[in-house]
Amino acid sequence: MAVELCYAGKPTKEVAGELGIATDLVRRWKREYVRYNEGSFSGKGNANLTTEQKEIVRLKKELKDAQMERDILKKAVSIFSRSDGKYFNS
Repeated sequence: MAVELCYAGKPTKEVAGELGIATDLVRRWKREYVRYNEGSFSGKGNANLTTEQKEIVRLKKELKDAQMERDILKKAVSIFSRSDGKYFNS
């Protein structure tokens, strides 16, 4: 609403005064709107991320999952490669 009023021609300071909020806050909202457009003001806990940033987050999660799988497999190899015959009848 505040950003829309500013883009409709109302001065930022006036919009902030009418809404009872800081002028700097309205300016920040305007910058976010310019940067993220439709992705702005996405709600609680939803970060405003560019497509590239979303891809980075996805890849980091994928890497973390792969590292966890690797660690599990390393432990399994060490358990099954013991020479005490506990897991193999040789």
